[in-house]
Amino acid sequence: MMQRLPAITAHVGEALLVGVAGAVLGWAVGGLIAPIAAAAMAVVAGGNGIISGWRGVYAWRTHRGPLAFVLDSTWATLPVAAGLLAHLAAIASKDGGYERSLSHRQNRHVHRGGAHFQTGFALTVGNVISSAGDVSRARRRKLITDHETVHIWQARWFGPSYLVLYLGWTAVGALGGVLLWLRRGRKEPLAQIVESCSYYLNPFEWWAYSRDNLWPPPGLTAGVGWRRPMVRPLAQVEIHRHVETD
Repeated sequence: MMQRLPAITAHVGEALLVGVAGAVLGWAVGGLIAPIAAAAMAVVAGGNGIISGWRGVYAWRTHRGPLAFVLDSTWATLPVAAGLLAHLAAIASKDGGYERSLSHRQNRHVHRGGAHFQTGFALTVGNVISSAGDVSRARRRKLITDHETVHIWQARWFGPSYLVLYLGWTAVGALGGVLLWLRRGRKEPLAQIVESCSYYLNPFEWWAYSRDNLWPPPGLTAGVGWRRPMVRPLAQVEIHRHVETD
């Protein structure tokens, strides 16, 4: 028991420090908008800071850790607020176990279960990845590190516009899928074409699947959409980065 006290103290200390710092940042930035925005952002950023600090999520010794924390506490508080709800869904889920090996000092929260829209698909909201599944499988871990993590940083870069843009494309893409289905003579399953246009062709997904070296993805209808990846696979980027460093 005595051996665990230093670890618990460290968890509590980081949770308090990150929670307070997040609340202050949220309040300061929100105050530039309106008093109610300051209060809301302080609550969200503070709550995220407490959870993330307790779990030791942010990689403070790298440039990405402080950057992720600042963005989560300011510009990206709207998607982070949705992420707090994803935490609750994971807690309520029977299989929503927290995956520390993919979370600790990696600027993200990963739950093996929790919220999802489609069986077998992970769901990323804010800085929270739900329904990661069996992460003992190499392919499943790569999905988290190379695909879903891209969505976390998309939310950080695009902030309050991320969900609007993502869901906006989903709606317009679904309509486009119906029109394409009619134009192609109704010869293919409507649901597949709608999914291709509303989900797979979403630029945010095109970006993530490209990083995962999985473009075009298996579910994309043949002859529909972008033929080339948007960006280089993450593995190639990391190899190039190591070569430059060496």
